[in-house]
Amino acid sequence: MLAGKLYDACDKELLNDLNEVKVKCQQYNNLLPTDFAARNRMLRDMLGRADEDTFINQPFYCDYGKHIRVGKRFFANFGLTVLDEAYVTIGDDCFLGPGVHIYCACHSTDPYERKTRQEWAEPVTIGNDVWIGGNVTILPGVTIGDNCTIGAGSVVTHDIPSNSVAAGNPAKIIRVIPPKE
Repeated sequence: MLAGKLYDACDKELLNDLNEVKVKCQQYNNLLPTDFAARNRMLRDMLGRADEDTFINQPFYCDYGKHIRVGKRFFANFGLTVLDEAYVTIGDDCFLGPGVHIYCACHSTDPYERKTRQEWAEPVTIGNDVWIGGNVTILPGVTIGDNCTIGAGSVVTHDIPSNSVAAGNPAKIIRVIPPKE
């Protein structure tokens, strides 16, 4: 699955992992919002990489958790959903608005192939110092470079180079941010 090859989405080991994380997400989402220490401990246990400054507002949903790696001072608002069948790597000082969805799982457009429950996954990478607005969807295989802003409601279907502001469906670059001297 992590190698980007076809895998059986109904594999018992994968389903067990998915169900274990569903329980952890439910436990996380039921913690008191003011119990910051317990929330952070649980995130550091659930995610592949997180630190003492990682903050995700509840509710939070993911498929495996252990494939999500976030950098320093990561913040996500309410309703973050990550389908992490491949690695999701997010840099330092990134902020995600409410309702952001990140998808790695891929399914065939052929209805007969879909019936086999064979799928594959492509990683998502987000650089440092990125702001992703509310209700943004990031599709499999996308890389968003450093110092980017993605406008609210965008659907990111392809890579966005560093120092860009992108928005729309599909997201298009609407401005380039000149480097600071």
